[in-house]
Amino acid sequence: IAPSLDQLSDEMADQIIITKLNVDQNQATAQGLNVRNLPTLMIFKGGKLAATHLGAMSKQAITDWIKQSV
Repeated sequence: IAPSLDQLSDEMADQIIITKLNVDQNQATAQGLNVRNLPTLMIFKGGKLAATHLGAMSKQAITDWIKQSV
């Protein structure tokens, strides 16, 4: 899903910030966020977790999920 996230990061730059976490290099952060499956998508609002999705999605499904969650 990385290419879709990269495209959405450009397309929605004025609305959201998309970041990626390498869980192999940041195990403590992944554990702190309870990441147990990959991919795990999370939306944060005001510094708090607002939504989580486990598993791959199409670009359109990610877009719809973001719009529903923000």
